[in-house]
Amino acid sequence: MINIILPNGEKKEFEKGITPLEIAKSLSNSLAKSAICAIVNGEVEDLTKSLEEDCSLAIESFNEENAETTRVFWHTTAHVLAQAVKRLYPQAKLTIGPPIEKGFYYDIDIEPPLTNEQLPAIEKEMQNIVKENLELKRFALPREEAINLMEEKNESYKIELINELPDDEEISFYEQGEFIDLCIGKHIPNTGMIKALKLLNVAGAYWRADQNNKQLSRVYGISYPRKSMLDDYLTRLEEARKRDHRKLGRELDLFDIYEEGPGFPFMLPKGMILRNILENFWRDEHEKANYFEIRTPLILDEQLWHTSGHYEKYKENMYFTEIDGEPYGIKPMNCPGALLIYKRKMHSYRDLPLRMGELGLVHRHELSGALHGLMRVRNFTQDDAHVFMTEDQIKGEIIAVINLIDKFYKIFGFTYKVELSTKPENAIGSHEVWERATNALIDALMETGKEYKVNEGDGAFYGPKIDFHLEDCLGRTWQCGTIQLDFQMPDRFELTYIASDGEKKRPVMIHRVIYGSVERFIAILTEHFAGAFPLWISPVQIRVLPVSQNFEGYAKEVYKRLKQEGFRIELDGRNEKIGYKIREAQLQKVNYMLVVGASEQEAKNISVRDRKTNETESFEIDDFVKKLKEEILTKGL
Repeated sequence: MINIILPNGEKKEFEKGITPLEIAKSLSNSLAKSAICAIVNGEVEDLTKSLEEDCSLAIESFNEENAETTRVFWHTTAHVLAQAVKRLYPQAKLTIGPPIEKGFYYDIDIEPPLTNEQLPAIEKEMQNIVKENLELKRFALPREEAINLMEEKNESYKIELINELPDDEEISFYEQGEFIDLCIGKHIPNTGMIKALKLLNVAGAYWRADQNNKQLSRVYGISYPRKSMLDDYLTRLEEARKRDHRKLGRELDLFDIYEEGPGFPFMLPKGMILRNILENFWRDEHEKANYFEIRTPLILDEQLWHTSGHYEKYKENMYFTEIDGEPYGIKPMNCPGALLIYKRKMHSYRDLPLRMGELGLVHRHELSGALHGLMRVRNFTQDDAHVFMTEDQIKGEIIAVINLIDKFYKIFGFTYKVELSTKPENAIGSHEVWERATNALIDALMETGKEYKVNEGDGAFYGPKIDFHLEDCLGRTWQCGTIQLDFQMPDRFELTYIASDGEKKRPVMIHRVIYGSVERFIAILTEHFAGAFPLWISPVQIRVLPVSQNFEGYAKEVYKRLKQEGFRIELDGRNEKIGYKIREAQLQKVNYMLVVGASEQEAKNISVRDRKTNETESFEIDDFVKKLKEEILTKGL
């Protein structure tokens, strides 16, 4: 017999070798029916796993808030997709098919490449596989037998993957009906649990993300255990399409990207207004927080990037050039420049903490298939800051940065989640230093009372970090702010300060951003507000609309008065019907439309149509000015 500890703390005895699914059936028929995976001693496992010793056990159903359960569900649906493709196109070769944050994809080598027009037929075959209610069975083979099996199935990519596995690693497969796939798992018990699925689109993707390799067909999809869940998701997806910042960016004259500069965005006039407002707000808040602003060069000696470690860890994402016969790197990060500024003179402990802020343009090479509007570009502006401090100042400075980030996000109406990312495999520096740095971040988070999740192994190569994930109005999350604690760079650049005892010591360094990237933050704001920005950041706050050209004179008086008050205002003096002008202003997301006709001219007032309510109200101009200034001052949403 073995002891099983359930989530409520209850301990139960079962026969050795029992499966989680059998335990679920003994507890509740409804639980067994909805169960998709088990958590055994904190690890995700198949429901068919044989339990051989005492353990803790949780039976999990599908839960979109629980990434472990969605990954299992979507991973199985990726196998169903691959099985359907093989049924319809036996010559296709399979590569990998992982679950992703929302849904799954499978990369397939097929000639000619798949198109979106083929997806309905593949989807129909997937639904047939679901109806067949095929059980997923795991089995393992020795290396030679595993390779023979994949050779029989003509799966050359799978053989390549097997050959890269460590000699002592078990080579596992999952079987459903006639279909077998190389896979570590985990999976739901049977295909019949997938009650609703949808293939979304086909994209190109290079094998192993290497443009020197063959381009594959990447098929994306989504699935759920209930049709209503799929319907909700597709509704959100359609709303996201309407809010797509690439579409709105062009329509609202915010930005565009041209063939002559793929991945290099052009900021258009109204986009520059929005950008300047965000940057000026950033400057004002950082001045209040005792930062001083710097600017560092775009191009620096290649040797600097060796010193920082970026060349070794990041060179594939860097651009390089040559000056006077010597190699130089175009900066992908701002931090080495800030380090050089610190190093320009000797500092005392009295100078610390030293807070440097920089709106620095950086360049990073991204594959063309990864580019996406302002969300993924090849050059962008990081709202960087670097804080140099003594070790006993760490906690206070981390808390101050957390509070500043919190202030920014609340102003824009965002809620957020916090992650603590720990030491990655490619880390530099000793374990002892990493432990000190990680504990310092934990201490600061505990003192602020912020709930956080640990993201193991996802820290920067030079230090652990706290990441801030914004949640927008559609429930999507975006990683923007980050706080990275760094003991390594000050050591690599031999930074020092004179301590109170007169000895030279190393400062500690914080790297942090709030927007993350100004361009990407503009994209997030555009989608969050659907282009209908709050008044204080709106590129066009007011548009004056004379009913006819007979009232253009008074409309110009109103325009000049409000322009003098500092509002961003336009005058639509075209010889068009007033209804047409109002619709145009609404499409341009103008906050307030001022309709000027005979009654307004006679009374020397204005009729104000509010974008938020679509209601029209009469105002004295002075009262309207007062209302808008109050809305701007409070940064109302």
